[in-house]
Amino acid sequence: MSAQHSATPAIELINVNRRFLSPDGKSFTTLRDFNMSVARGEFVALVGPTGCGKSTTLNLITGLGRPSSGEVRVMGKPVAGIDPRIGFVFQSDALFPWRSVVDNVVAGPLFRGRSRKEAYEAAHDWLGRVGLAKFENHYPHQLSGGMRQRVSIARAFANDPEILLMDEPFSALDAQNKLLLQEELLRIWEEHKKTVVFITHSVDEAVLLGDRIMVMTAQPGKVKALVEVPLPRPRDVMELQKTPAYGELIHRIWSSLRDEVQRARQQEATKDIES
Repeated sequence: MSAQHSATPAIELINVNRRFLSPDGKSFTTLRDFNMSVARGEFVALVGPTGCGKSTTLNLITGLGRPSSGEVRVMGKPVAGIDPRIGFVFQSDALFPWRSVVDNVVAGPLFRGRSRKEAYEAAHDWLGRVGLAKFENHYPHQLSGGMRQRVSIARAFANDPEILLMDEPFSALDAQNKLLLQEELLRIWEEHKKTVVFITHSVDEAVLLGDRIMVMTAQPGKVKALVEVPLPRPRDVMELQKTPAYGELIHRIWSSLRDEVQRARQQEATKDIES
């Protein structure tokens, strides 16, 4: 790979605007003059108030949505449809309830044309990595919420994506399972260095996981601040939380985010009054 090619960002959003029509025919803007660049192998966390366009941003990257204006590029080329190089982990596990754990994980590789042998080898490997080798023949309803999310992570990585998009994947979990899955994700990412864009409402989670943190404004969303996370890797979550640098980053990011959260609340209150 040439130096020039490797320097091409994995993801670029350039002067992107995204507008929608409400059911009553009014136009509203979710993203305005939005610019974002993510290097290959980088872990970027997005934080911002509800409704600021975080999930819309991921949909534009996948090709599930199109910008009203501006350009979205993946690996240096304009997005022209759903890109098989991209994996997605949702807030809910989104597993097929009628499929066993292992058959949920092989679905993606088989759809992408891998042989059954290769698909099942990848599934067995990744279920082992996330500690679920003994549960391959269970069904989703037989697993805890944390276990189902581990299946989702295994399924995403079994597809061997170049880019992994994660939309609040741990938000519905209890504190213990959330901590375990954060550690699991860090371990897997350290080994494979996939490009990750991770949406979270938790400033703590953003600092624990990210190389950089993008703070977004209230609607219409754009970049308010980009914060580097100079904490060493690999990261021990429990030890990291004890360090002064961790606390300083939390304070810095929340100071930037607080006004946007308040502004989003005011916008929501105004909508309620108007309706």
